[in-house]
Amino acid sequence: MVSMASNSRSLTRFARLSIMTALVTILLKVIAYLLTGSVGLLSDAMESLVNLAAAGMAFWMLKLSEKPPDEKHMYGHSKAEYFSSVFEGTLILFAAVGISWTALQRIFVPRPIEQPALGLFISMLAALINLLVARKLITAGQKYHSLTLEADGRHLLTDVWTSVGVFIAIVGVMITGVQLLDPLVALFIAFNIVVSGFRIIGQSVMGFMDTAISEKEKRELYLVLEEFATKGVQFHGIRTRQSGVRRFVSMHVLVPGEWPIRKGHDLLERIEAKIREKISNITVFTHLEPLEDEKSWADITLDRS
Repeated sequence: MVSMASNSRSLTRFARLSIMTALVTILLKVIAYLLTGSVGLLSDAMESLVNLAAAGMAFWMLKLSEKPPDEKHMYGHSKAEYFSSVFEGTLILFAAVGISWTALQRIFVPRPIEQPALGLFISMLAALINLLVARKLITAGQKYHSLTLEADGRHLLTDVWTSVGVFIAIVGVMITGVQLLDPLVALFIAFNIVVSGFRIIGQSVMGFMDTAISEKEKRELYLVLEEFATKGVQFHGIRTRQSGVRRFVSMHVLVPGEWPIRKGHDLLERIEAKIREKISNITVFTHLEPLEDEKSWADITLDRS
């Protein structure tokens, strides 16, 4: 099992990488905008500012989520990650508004693009950096079940596609001489950013609502339970939820009533250990009940209030 502390230190390392990447790409894109005057490149640079703010928030929330449980937060602080994702999604929406406003102004007051080749080279260099880091963040987010890192990575990936769109627009202007292509692509970029922002916010809301663990993790859980069920043990009232990088599962374990307490307790310890072996960062709650007692079957539904 991966310990929560070591996992969190690893995640903050990825957040630092995201911050450094945002700083480098902002510098490159601002230089590209100043050289060309392209509103598309300006929109690209504005989105990188959002990346920087989001990366800073991600680092802060990951540091908070690694704090151990205390008297006020007995299940830990892992839900702090969802605040980061909501913050990032909101920033994305504000960036889209700014890009749209700038693009609309440029439609009515066109401005020729200058030194497009050099600007494109710098922009594509920034896009390549973002692509490499985005893939690393998404992989880490999926490996450690971190919505914050995965959202940050997917946001960077959106930034890459933004840069590709800008590239196409400027090349189109160079070939056709139609300056209108630049702000029109910027508006399309803004729309794409809005979609990304709402998707990230939606994922965060689902996290706040105690969504069940993934289907893959459920399969691992039920394979473990099937292994013990072959020995005359039964299970019901199984509930799961995820909170940031943490997973929680609770269940009732039914055994023959003549079993001594020690034997039942030893079984629960083995079940919990096996689940933790198969699913990382999971907390398991078990409740022992006698198979023959009618009261053991009175609360098998999810809502047992």
